[in-house]
Amino acid sequence: MISMVETALQGVGVAELRMALDQVAFARKVGLVPDRWQESFLRSEHPRKILNCSRQSGKSTMAGLVALHQVVYHPGSLVLCLSPSLRQSSELFRKALEFYRALDRPVPPESETKLSLYLENGSRLISLPGTEAKIRGYSNVSLLIADEASRIEDELYYSVRPMLAVSGGSLIMMSTPWGRRGVFYETRERGEGWERYTVPASNVPRISKVFLEEERRALGPWFFEQEYFCKFLDTIDQVFRTEDIEAALDSNVKPLFGGTAA
Repeated sequence: MISMVETALQGVGVAELRMALDQVAFARKVGLVPDRWQESFLRSEHPRKILNCSRQSGKSTMAGLVALHQVVYHPGSLVLCLSPSLRQSSELFRKALEFYRALDRPVPPESETKLSLYLENGSRLISLPGTEAKIRGYSNVSLLIADEASRIEDELYYSVRPMLAVSGGSLIMMSTPWGRRGVFYETRERGEGWERYTVPASNVPRISKVFLEEERRALGPWFFEQEYFCKFLDTIDQVFRTEDIEAALDSNVKPLFGGTAA
């Protein structure tokens, strides 16, 4: 990775090289002061990251920053922003575009729209709709960001993962919880090979205790604990508790009626 960056930055100054190699320095250049967890996230080179974060924790801001860093300092990159709806993915893309403009377009654009950014270095940053039928066809993806991942349909998630097969690209999943269901919950609880981040509102200095108490009273415990304290809770319409279901399962019990192999 370093050799690729150094090749792209031949002849530039020390400050530019530092931003290329340190995403925290890149964040500070656009006027951000990362929280402690954000610094760890930005400096991690792990290819699979899952962020279980409070609302307003800055996870989308960090993802937008990482997306821009990828396309600016790694020529020929393809970065895809995926959300349950095009409006949501375009909001994540907008954050990256704001940083790009704040840096006075460090790499000239070939095309710059509300949904995509094509750079002269061959990199592309594209926001995608949350519809499986409309996103197939991309390949050699360098970075895939799944925002509001707890609301993304499982079929959509499984259809985009193969886009990383050849490139060996990175994957970031991030969300607040939305019940004990779906690929975000399953990955966060049992997925292998993931670097996990959990950021409750109590770890976000921008959210006051007074505001949290107001939200606790307004939302009720089910929404509040998930939206602000990253807890996966049983869905509202669930008949039996997850703990009771799991306790009732026994792998030693044989099926009453055995089947035959096809």
